[in-house]
Amino acid sequence: MSKKLRILVAQLNPVVGDIRGNLELARGALAEGKAQGADLVVLSELFILGYPAEDLVLKPAAVEDSMKAVNTLAAETADAPDMIIGAPWMEDGKRHNSALWLSGGAIKGRYDKRELPNYGVFDEKRIFDAGEGPPPVFEFHGVKIGIAICEDIWYPRVPSELHDAGADMLIVPNGSPWRRTVQVERHTTFSAWRKTGVPYLFVNQVGGQDELVFDGSSYAVDHDGTEHQLLGDFVTGTAMVAYDPATHCFESGAKAELTEGWHAEYRAAVLALGDYVNKNRFPGVVLGMSGGIDSALTAAMAVDALGPDRVWCVMMPSKYTSSDSLEDAKACAEALGVKYDSINIAPGVGAMGEMLADQFAGTKPDTTEENIQSRLRAVTLMALSNKFGHMVVTTGNKSEMAVGYATLYGDMCGGYNALKDFYKTEVFELAKWRNTMVPRGALGPAGEVIPERIITKPPSAELREDQRDDDSLPPYDVLDDILRGLVDEEEPIEAILARGHDRAVVKRIEHLLYIAEYKRRQAPPGVKVGGKNFGRDRRYPITNRFRDD
Repeated sequence: MSKKLRILVAQLNPVVGDIRGNLELARGALAEGKAQGADLVVLSELFILGYPAEDLVLKPAAVEDSMKAVNTLAAETADAPDMIIGAPWMEDGKRHNSALWLSGGAIKGRYDKRELPNYGVFDEKRIFDAGEGPPPVFEFHGVKIGIAICEDIWYPRVPSELHDAGADMLIVPNGSPWRRTVQVERHTTFSAWRKTGVPYLFVNQVGGQDELVFDGSSYAVDHDGTEHQLLGDFVTGTAMVAYDPATHCFESGAKAELTEGWHAEYRAAVLALGDYVNKNRFPGVVLGMSGGIDSALTAAMAVDALGPDRVWCVMMPSKYTSSDSLEDAKACAEALGVKYDSINIAPGVGAMGEMLADQFAGTKPDTTEENIQSRLRAVTLMALSNKFGHMVVTTGNKSEMAVGYATLYGDMCGGYNALKDFYKTEVFELAKWRNTMVPRGALGPAGEVIPERIITKPPSAELREDQRDDDSLPPYDVLDDILRGLVDEEEPIEAILARGHDRAVVKRIEHLLYIAEYKRRQAPPGVKVGGKNFGRDRRYPITNRFRDD
């Protein structure tokens, strides 16, 4: 009878392009596996180069260096456990997304990903060649093990072929990004081929990478569908699991729990923001603190990600800034414990008025003057960023980005936007949730970090007298329902009207959505949390006369 296989699952946070750093992470996992008596250590998809590396894998040097690193690591398995590690691999003129089995000081074998995703945020078909032929089955201590990579188990072909080839179990390295529906999708989609009775080990990476965030959530599934949650979400770590070939089941003392709802969404945004700042080696962030809910929630997320000592909030009042906003911005900054400054932009607004007086003579004030205020704030924040190195975080939400209710080179200015994929109604819910909970792993304080008045007062850009968002837009609950139909669901106009919306309002929002595309192309990146984010997911033409009539 074959012995139980001891497998160390390494749920880590590689950095794209940091081949040396990722090699050191892999070495650490190998050393831990040896210390714990593991037979096998498993790392995630494309681990050595990082995932997704996008067109970096088209650079021959990046692939060559990745392959050298894997060969170096393979030599180190001579007196250590075996290891499965992901890497790009070139052979016979083809470039593959591969998993390498390292054993006894050499590369024992290789599996090339068969199903290359080419939808949503993925475009692997343009950078990789699909694996060909029957997928290999590896004999290991009397157990036949098949490997499938991420997308391979979203479809029945590869698991079925491995089952037919006699695989006792599957090991599945993943680069599976998080979105709010991902746990349901994983656990329902994979169940379609669980009927084969082949147990599998799902090993995912953690961390933020530009517009994506990975949750980890590595787990194992027995032959009968019983699940073992080995590691939690949005955390790095390792877990030892034993596979018993006699029962086709996994054994582990790990009983991790996953977060759900607003807790998961908040943690996803915080991890993505923190990794963007840290992986790009910024000392901290600076943001405009307006006294409104978007900047308050962004500040709270930044503090939870980086700690209060790395967050700098700046109030930049004009003559239209209310006393409530001044008080609320300061109160929020104090509750979060951040550095807080106030820089009056009125002198700059006056100077711009003098500069443009001759050209603007005989015209009436309009959005031009409003946008000057927003752009002066951006200039101020960028000056602080240039002088002290802090990255500017912008604070616009998905509702504003959708309809262009934001100033290009003004409040859209920044290096990253943590709220980019959250609609305004979701911003309110997240703010209320954060006031009642401290997220797991957060570096910020407990209690009410966003003053109640910020949440309850009518939203306003405060760029003119008595301005309110609903002067220009429908109520946010109406707007967001329309936008979800147009953006996330790609619904026809008639389907949205069937929910009781006014035709003129829906058509106006559709028009605003399309004409604002040029702004969104110039907006900073932000993490994907929903079904379709602006950026990697949704790529509409800027010049576009289509309307759904």
